[in-house]
Amino acid sequence: MSIDLATRYLGIGLKNPLIVAACPLTGRMDSLRRLEDAGASAVVLPSLFEEQVAHEILTFHRMHAFGVTGIPEAVMYTPEMDEYNTGHDSYLELIHAAKKSLSIPVIGSLNGMSTGGWVYCAQMMQQAGADALELNIYHIQTNPNESGQQVESRLLELVAAARDAITIPFAVKLGPNFSSLPNMAKRLAEAGANGLVLFNRFLQPDLSLETLELTHRMVLSHPDEIRLPLRWIAILRPHLNISLAASSGVHESADVIKLLFVGADVIMTASALLLHGPGHLSKMLEGIRSWMDQKGIASITELKRKEDPAGGPDPALVERAHYVRTIVSSGKLD
Repeated sequence: MSIDLATRYLGIGLKNPLIVAACPLTGRMDSLRRLEDAGASAVVLPSLFEEQVAHEILTFHRMHAFGVTGIPEAVMYTPEMDEYNTGHDSYLELIHAAKKSLSIPVIGSLNGMSTGGWVYCAQMMQQAGADALELNIYHIQTNPNESGQQVESRLLELVAAARDAITIPFAVKLGPNFSSLPNMAKRLAEAGANGLVLFNRFLQPDLSLETLELTHRMVLSHPDEIRLPLRWIAILRPHLNISLAASSGVHESADVIKLLFVGADVIMTASALLLHGPGHLSKMLEGIRSWMDQKGIASITELKRKEDPAGGPDPALVERAHYVRTIVSSGKLD
């Protein structure tokens, strides 16, 4: 049976649902070519941090609009830009080179904090030729005097400003920690986001018992982490017409199939490729084709939403039932 893996993301037609998420592999032309050869349908370049170009567009205190300004203790945790800055010029050159060399879509990634920074960087990436953008939201709220509503309003303003500034499609990559994620997702779509990437992995610092200082290291994802995007995509899909990308914990073809089944349009992976190399993409794609062939499913369109895995008209009751059933069947009391 002929298997059609084609899908669409942010209005862009893709040959299959596997996109390489922002990671070190997408920051070099040699590995970008290897990823394309292995079957990647699109690539997300590593994030350009607003801090890398802040000296051109904002004063340092304006850049720290989330409350760092004026707190000497906080400034010590921010990288010195003279040493950290790799330059936005090199990032734009990477977009140019990738577009020239690759036949698959190239998605720029922007990790910003202020409206001015987002708009400026987004416009630069569009001018450089990016097919789409990923706006990476990474902010831990620590101010007890700021309400959740204020935090959400600021995020919506950022998205609306980006929408007004560029014409190419963009997705918002965000974390799951909202009081009402369905409502926030709906408002992000209304503000102009063409898609959501679920979810951003919040990397946690550790504490060194030798120096009593915070330390940091990259921890790759674990396959069990797909349960979070699996749950929320199933819940969100019936209510949103925008693209949904699943991220976090995608290591094998089975992970991809599950996420597509509940309504994801594309699947993003990085940790598995860092562990096994770009060639792992080919293995994942073959696994998807083999499973679909065994099940008599001819296309991604046919696979997606064969039934409602969220639980019909009241998924909250189903979520509660699953929770209770899991605790009871394990023989543990919480």
